[in-house]
Amino acid sequence: MDEKISLQAVEEYSVAFSSKIANEYFAQHQKISGADILKLCQTKQINLFVLRELLKAWKQETVKYKSPYFNYEAQDVKDSLTQFQNSLSNNISIAKDHFLPLLKKGVSLTVYLVLDPYDFYSDTLDKNGNGTIKVAELKNEIKYIKINHRPLERLVQKLEEKKLESISGNEAFAMLDQILEEVNFTPEDVEPYIQQLSAVLPLEAEKLYESKGEHISTPPKKQNTPRAIINEQIQKEPVTTVADNFQRIPDLQNRLTINQKFMFTKMLFNGDFDLFNNAVAKIDSLSSLDEAISYLDSHYSNWDRESEEYEEFMEMVTKRFA
Repeated sequence: MDEKISLQAVEEYSVAFSSKIANEYFAQHQKISGADILKLCQTKQINLFVLRELLKAWKQETVKYKSPYFNYEAQDVKDSLTQFQNSLSNNISIAKDHFLPLLKKGVSLTVYLVLDPYDFYSDTLDKNGNGTIKVAELKNEIKYIKINHRPLERLVQKLEEKKLESISGNEAFAMLDQILEEVNFTPEDVEPYIQQLSAVLPLEAEKLYESKGEHISTPPKKQNTPRAIINEQIQKEPVTTVADNFQRIPDLQNRLTINQKFMFTKMLFNGDFDLFNNAVAKIDSLSSLDEAISYLDSHYSNWDRESEEYEEFMEMVTKRFA
């Protein structure tokens, strides 16, 4: 799909959906328990994301358990804290005002996962920029994911087989890229989930995407060619920073961020990772910017040269040969 998810539209729907569910439940209850959270929504993924948010809240509270007088790292203390956490999980009791933000987050994450799994994966692996991912934390996060879950589960399995405790975001993306090919991943059909959500609050999926007209308007371009895009990028940069902004990079494959790889694959290569990887490998094998432009002109003439994704991709190509 050539459109982007509208975060504002998802937010608005999540607020309305959550309010309706919460109003119905709390009209008969003062507080909600863990057992009731698990069966609150027909779309079970929402309930699981709410529980995941509660787990994060618990972890934030345990950070407070630091003391110059007591050793909270002792194994018997850790075991006791785990038992304490288990006891708390059986005694969840949340009032409406505190529950609503958790429910809204669960709804928005679910809609995001259903409609845009590739970007969901990207955010999951790149939440800290290009920092390090702790395998144990990643495993705890994805065990609550039951929609479009196979690639992430397989990623954790491979990381554990390699006995890795942590991995960089880009390394994780490379592994996930291979996994998506291995399992021949196709996102789940969105229609059943749209129907489930619509049973609570009508949802038209197309309204959750930004149309091209919703993007920030820019002056019309006289030339829609790769060379014109590159010239325009260079001209609008201050002279003193051109060298910095277009400093040569040795290759594209290892210099694109996780978000860029997913974004380019989705928006320029129709979600086809093989097509994306082959194109990047071909560009990296060429000797000059002119050769790269000729290759892109002949193979991808249908690209929307007005799009932000196209301009960003061409900027990276330019840096490859500058």
